[in-house]
Amino acid sequence: MNSPSEKVTAPDLVAAMVQAMPLPIIAIGQDERVLACNTLATQMFSDTMLGRHYITALRQPMLLDAIENVLRLGEPADTTYRVSQSARDLSYEVRVRPVVVDGFSFVTVIFEDRTQVLEAGQMRRDFVANVSHELRTPLTAVLGFIETLMGPAADDTAARKRFLSIMEREAKRMNRIVGDLLSLSRVESERRVRPTDRVDIPAVVRTVASSLQSLAEIRDVKIILEGGENADTVPGDRDQITQVFTNLVENAIKYGGAGKEVRICITSHTVEPTMRGPAIRVDVSDQGDGIPHQHIPRLTERFYRVDSHRSREMGGTGLGLAIVKHILNRHRGRLRVESYPGQGSLFSVILPYE
Repeated sequence: MNSPSEKVTAPDLVAAMVQAMPLPIIAIGQDERVLACNTLATQMFSDTMLGRHYITALRQPMLLDAIENVLRLGEPADTTYRVSQSARDLSYEVRVRPVVVDGFSFVTVIFEDRTQVLEAGQMRRDFVANVSHELRTPLTAVLGFIETLMGPAADDTAARKRFLSIMEREAKRMNRIVGDLLSLSRVESERRVRPTDRVDIPAVVRTVASSLQSLAEIRDVKIILEGGENADTVPGDRDQITQVFTNLVENAIKYGGAGKEVRICITSHTVEPTMRGPAIRVDVSDQGDGIPHQHIPRLTERFYRVDSHRSREMGGTGLGLAIVKHILNRHRGRLRVESYPGQGSLFSVILPYE
């Protein structure tokens, strides 16, 4: 702390003010050099920027133009600053303001990260576009067949029967999409409320495997269940946990291929690094074609499909794994995916005991 005989200079006051700011901030003096910057700003740019000309420190043209105008005209300016970092595009809203403290003039450049807000807005737009696209296709088909049945095929019994069958399939598809959207909405509305009931995971898995046995027989797939002899309970919502395993096992049956096996393995871990404590793990593996590596990070995105045509033929809505991810997030669980082309896929669900 300064003694009474020491006088605090304006630059010292500016440096203290800048360091106290909760956002990245840079102060530029009238000599056009960086007068002060806080730790957040040095993390964004460089820890050697102090004392350098702002052009050599910041470089981005739109930002430089805004600073130059404020230095020259003394009027506030706003701009944007965009940068790529760790394969992600970051976007900042920048406010450039002239400041005078005890006759000492300088310019502040404040950066506010707007990346998450912009990404959320883009996600909403993409979601609306995807929903519109997914519903428009079956609606167009149904409307087309209705028009045909009311006109040229009005008296054609064979055509009417065929068209009504297709209309029923498309209507069921729309119903599945709406149902999954409602399910996703419910899960998201409860995402911050962790369930308190205890759910016997091996019992749920056995029930799911039994309920999907007829589908497996139709597709000539053998379901093999390993482990889970004991009653292992975790905090959970039984209906949602059932939905998770139904989705994963059903996908394995559909995409595993005829004459193949779907293996479900239940194991208990006293120490699970990702959970920081004991957890139960359920592995669902198939012997299908596998998933190319570049698709794996996006599997839980809404309406994302590795093979759109095949997924629609299988009756998929593109929302199943998104629902799985949100349910597991609510349960403080994890979903891991391992897959290699031609070697099948492994989906692992990890749920903490407490």
